[in-house]
Amino acid sequence: MKTHSTKLSEIERHWRVVDANGATLGRLSTQVAAVLRGKHKPTFEPHLDTGDPVVIVNAAKVRVTGKKLHDKEYIRHSGYPGGFRSETLERLLQRRPEEVIRRAVKGMLPQNRLGDKMLRKLYVYAGPEHPHAAQQPTKLDRED
Repeated sequence: MKTHSTKLSEIERHWRVVDANGATLGRLSTQVAAVLRGKHKPTFEPHLDTGDPVVIVNAAKVRVTGKKLHDKEYIRHSGYPGGFRSETLERLLQRRPEEVIRRAVKGMLPQNRLGDKMLRKLYVYAGPEHPHAAQQPTKLDRED
């Protein structure tokens, strides 16, 4: 019996589209992260990018549970004195809803160059329209 190792030439990519309308942010993000990594395929290799590109539409209509809208904060610091900045989830969702989903998915991918490569295959749009019709994306069913 031989162990099969996937080669780069054997990787097939199929575009997926997900409607985030009414979806819970965390549940949606875990499913998208798994597809970006390629964990849904039998040819999954943890050291290769075997995943599929994902298009998320209606990002502005994603929902969160509990008091996260007011309590969750996105924090950064420039490194300079007085460079601390924070923003609540509610404010970021109003200002840039695509960024909320992108950050949630990014936290669930590997924290290295491979994760950066996987994140480049994520396309998030606030409304229902997207410019990727030529790739003929198939609908990805949500499990929530």
